[in-house]
Amino acid sequence: MKIALFSDVHANLPALEAFFEDVEKRNPDSIYCLGDLVGYNIWPNEVINEIRKRKIPTIAGNYDHGIGRMSNDCGCAYKTDDEKDNGSISIAVTNSLIKNDERDYLRTLPAHIRLEFQLNDDRLNLLLVHGSPRKINEYLFEDREEKSMLRIMEQANADILCFGHTHKPYHRVLNSGTEEQNHFRHAINIGSVGKPKDNDIRGGYVMLTINENSSVLHKESIYVEFIRFDYDIEKAAKAVEESPLPNEYAENLRRGF
Repeated sequence: MKIALFSDVHANLPALEAFFEDVEKRNPDSIYCLGDLVGYNIWPNEVINEIRKRKIPTIAGNYDHGIGRMSNDCGCAYKTDDEKDNGSISIAVTNSLIKNDERDYLRTLPAHIRLEFQLNDDRLNLLLVHGSPRKINEYLFEDREEKSMLRIMEQANADILCFGHTHKPYHRVLNSGTEEQNHFRHAINIGSVGKPKDNDIRGGYVMLTINENSSVLHKESIYVEFIRFDYDIEKAAKAVEESPLPNEYAENLRRGF
């Protein structure tokens, strides 16, 4: 089974359209969205409706959670005063743009999606979250201590944990088994379609392949492909510059940050 996973579109319609064009050529068996459809650009309604039109199962990101409740807090961990000021503008602009039906949709999105595979009389649990299983806006960075990451995955009963939120893709394989028997767990950050922060300006997503031999006993029994695609960055950046949003968001798109 080929599963396409994408996240963190952040109202970037040109990036989303390019993603759909790319992913449809690869013919996945299923597609899931891990949230943060809105914020930082001018197309929150259009992005929501493109995803709804395709009936893609979607979970709530922290930005979706805030906008769905008409909050002035997106749950973002801004560090500097400038970031906080820009963030306040972004959430105010998004709240002004979002329509009632689209806001209702955001408010009803689930927090997690769990899939349980039964392969060769062995269970393989896939958990889709936005930030972490514990908190919608918790950042699971690649350098997180192994014991901490394992504890999070074990408590959530996740053999494969897929998430976004940091906008920085990676795949870590951890072993929570014993000397007698391995139990490999996979932590997969799927990156960002519309606001990458890994210095690569292209949009990104993951294609996860699970086959009949996939098992927690074997380290390489699942396949994770990180896919990057080009899109019209200037269209997205100029839309920011022609709106009340901070111009810094346009430069971030041009720099992949």
